[in-house]
Amino acid sequence: MADTDKQTSEQAAAPQDAGNIKFTVQRIFVKDLSFEAPSAPEIFRTPYKPKVSFNMNTKSNKFDENLYEVVLTMTAEVKDENDKPMYVAEVQQAGVFEIEGLEGERLTQALHITCPNVLFPYGRESIDSLANKGTFPSLMLAPVNFEAVYVQAKRQQEEQEKKAN
Repeated sequence: MADTDKQTSEQAAAPQDAGNIKFTVQRIFVKDLSFEAPSAPEIFRTPYKPKVSFNMNTKSNKFDENLYEVVLTMTAEVKDENDKPMYVAEVQQAGVFEIEGLEGERLTQALHITCPNVLFPYGRESIDSLANKGTFPSLMLAPVNFEAVYVQAKRQQEEQEKKAN
């Protein structure tokens, strides 16, 4: 009888539509890749004391029923201590995701939080690899909390809408 009670409480705690949700990674790929070392080879003579600027952007697009392409653009600009450019590495890490059973805000969250969480490690590795291929030391980018980024962006959007009204 205890097992039956446990199953009933677990079923009650689960969302009603959890059985109808499908999230599948169909493919992960590099959409675009770029590396520039505009000051090479002279920059190799200077001590490596980098100033790193890192930017990210996410965009998504529905291209078939329940299929979404999500592109995480990551750009690392590295300058020396005198602000002379050492290199710029950019990757558009993309994925095709099959998402069913989510609508509205929950779908938006999946596209802007869950999908970038899947893509980020691949993009981070690509940027690190580009730095190494340019004969620079590894660039170990810190993990990103995409949920916090999403919440902050949403707050800023709401504040801008309030100011506009």
